[in-house]
Amino acid sequence: MKPGAKGSADPQQLEYAISRQSAIVTHNRLDFEKLARQYFAGGQTHYGIIVSVQRLPQEITERLLSVLNDFTMDEMINQIIYI
Repeated sequence: MKPGAKGSADPQQLEYAISRQSAIVTHNRLDFEKLARQYFAGGQTHYGIIVSVQRLPQEITERLLSVLNDFTMDEMINQIIYI
């Protein structure tokens, strides 16, 4: 399976997003909070982790659009945002 593809392990998903200088959207709060702590402790940078509970797709889209309107790329660096 190629990096970034659905089904890849969480660290590989985050690495793929980082390689694209992109934030990642996930429903997997616990694992990605742990990854964020590891990155922080190691002085590593990511481009944002957006955590969403399971919602209707249109509600997630609306919340993501709000994040895109409220935060610049620089403001997203090393942040976890809950939608």
